[in-house]
Amino acid sequence: MDDSSASYIHLVHHLIEECLVFNMSKEECMEALSKHANIKPVITSTVWKELEKENKEFFEAYARKNAERATVMETRERIEKMLANSTTIRDTK
Repeated sequence: MDDSSASYIHLVHHLIEECLVFNMSKEECMEALSKHANIKPVITSTVWKELEKENKEFFEAYARKNAERATVMETRERIEKMLANSTTIRDTK
């Protein structure tokens, strides 16, 4: 691998770390890097997979944390919908 390839992979690695700071999923990261940094999703996916291999425990914990966060967000959205619906029903009476 030449220096330019290594530099590019290092850049993608760094950008993935930035995505992790924002609690993005792999898919969200691939989309963000494609849209904002013009990095092909297959490149992001490949580097992400290598990072997962090298940092298995971190990514397992990260996946659990994101799953819990998703559950909390879904619960919050349901509660907000229920409250909005009850307000609408009350307002129409």
